[in-house]
Amino acid sequence: MSDKTFQILKRPLVTEKSTLEKEAHNKLAFEVDRRANKIEIKEAVSTIFKVDVLDVTTMNMKGKRKRVGRYFTKRPNWKKAVVTIKPGQRVEFFEGV
Repeated sequence: MSDKTFQILKRPLVTEKSTLEKEAHNKLAFEVDRRANKIEIKEAVSTIFKVDVLDVTTMNMKGKRKRVGRYFTKRPNWKKAVVTIKPGQRVEFFEGV
């Protein structure tokens, strides 16, 4: 395993929608490096979590505008990946919580 494998996946996206997708359709959502492509994301997920990846969908998300006092600032753009894993396999993000 190279160091790059762990740098591709930044964090799992644990939201209400992603939790429902995980339970119903075996889909996991991650924030990933903006330069990563689908093949690198697929290899990273299968290496780290030891699951079989069937499909990877990526989206470039625009950063939101936020207000700080009378000034507006912008959060950075980021990339989201939705990974479909083989039925019957599971990934637990928070074990024992």
